[in-house]
Amino acid sequence: MQKCYSKEFKDSVIKRMMPPNPVSAPQLCKETGVSDVTLYKWRKEYRNGGIAVPGDHSKSENWTAEDKLAVVIETAGLNSAQLSEYCRSKGLYPEQVQQWKTAALSGYQRNAQVEKEKSRCRHEDKKQIKRLESELKRKEKALAEAAALLVLFKKVRGHLGNKRGRLISSQDRQMAIKLIAEAVDQGVRQHLACEVVSISCRTLQHWRVTGTEDRRQTIRKTPANKLSEQERKHILAVCNSEEFCNRTPKQIVPALADKAIYLASESSFYRILRDAGQLHHRGRSANPATIKKPAAYIADGANQVWSWDITYLASTLKGVFFYLYLFMDIYSRKIVGWEVYENESSEQAAEVLRKARLTEILPAGHEVVLHSDNGSPMKGATMLATMQKLGVVPSFSRPSVSNDNPYSEALFRTMKYAPTYPSKPFENLDEARQWVLRFVDWYNDCHRHSGIKYVTPAQRHNGEDITILEQRKRVYEKAKRKHPERWSGKTRNWAHEPVVKLNPGNEQPTGSCEKKVA
Repeated sequence: MQKCYSKEFKDSVIKRMMPPNPVSAPQLCKETGVSDVTLYKWRKEYRNGGIAVPGDHSKSENWTAEDKLAVVIETAGLNSAQLSEYCRSKGLYPEQVQQWKTAALSGYQRNAQVEKEKSRCRHEDKKQIKRLESELKRKEKALAEAAALLVLFKKVRGHLGNKRGRLISSQDRQMAIKLIAEAVDQGVRQHLACEVVSISCRTLQHWRVTGTEDRRQTIRKTPANKLSEQERKHILAVCNSEEFCNRTPKQIVPALADKAIYLASESSFYRILRDAGQLHHRGRSANPATIKKPAAYIADGANQVWSWDITYLASTLKGVFFYLYLFMDIYSRKIVGWEVYENESSEQAAEVLRKARLTEILPAGHEVVLHSDNGSPMKGATMLATMQKLGVVPSFSRPSVSNDNPYSEALFRTMKYAPTYPSKPFENLDEARQWVLRFVDWYNDCHRHSGIKYVTPAQRHNGEDITILEQRKRVYEKAKRKHPERWSGKTRNWAHEPVVKLNPGNEQPTGSCEKKVA
């Protein structure tokens, strides 16, 4: 049978477990005969009741948070004397109790701040989630729209728009209405679907309201100059006759005119042959091909993109020339390498390129784009091998297109129209080299180039143009402040041009092909 203990007995036992000289539960078990399980149970009950019962021999600073909180609660209503008596009985100091009280209050405040911060974070998270969900829906909708537009583009057999007043058949109208309706059901905006089909929204609305049949009552007039069906067949027969089967309409029409026969113009012949499916390229010659524009490059610093070419320097012997090999930097317009020879060869061009890299002190592995035309020295095996060895990227103009290499062409014009250019041919190779040397020194260090805001190529090559242009801007602004009545608008634009493009404007529908050269 379970033994019952009085409250006074429990209090006396628990008191012995309390500071300042607490007794352990196993020791009390031996002295009182009460099991240690019962003692632990009593201690737990007293703790739950708000009484500090550490239950071990640890220092007060090592008490658990529950015991410290119980002490704060027990001493909340005590005066100074009572608090002192309580602290002595517990083996504590009043300052310790005060510290525990402050810590408890700060903990409450900290909990409130934490809860407030958590609430704010939850609110921000909800806003972020809502925004991301909205963005995801928008992107999913845009992706679905793009896919549907692509499907619509593939299904449309031909554009229905083009010239105004064109008669569109009932079948094509029905097809367009059906395809646009399917695309709109898949999330495509109507005006975008109409753009793919090459009709306006008003035209689509008109087709839906009035139907797809052509309701015009007037009979379409036949053009007065239209060839009859018999005449068209006769022209086809002439083109396929044994006499003219190997000739083009531009040859057939004059040949018939020599026989006092005129059937139709060359354009009509070509049109009739095309309608009959007989206008195709014939013979061993290649089909006419459109040569693509060379890749565009962007330079935002010196020694990134170079351009070079060869020009003739007349000699005193008729038909004999000296050849100036000239390399320039398109960003700064500086001449970085040159030489005059008696002939053209890729070996000599490669030698000038090597000297130019040494003059500019370019480190190994520094990539430079070198643009030129399609001449044999430019595409010779020695030149290409040297470029590959030096890490130079080749770029070539289109065949027979001089303006694909504009910087070199402009430099040659500046040279040959310079006031110091000799009016008489050069006597010998040394004379030509001496004059070119003087021109290069003047051009790089003295010539104020219009394409780079009238600074010298050497100043821009060395990065000095930024400071010079800023100084000019300040001078102009000061002059405007001094006499504002003399300025009707802004001062002259002396802004630094950060980039230079070689062959710009070769963009593709999916983006630009201009290459940034580092």
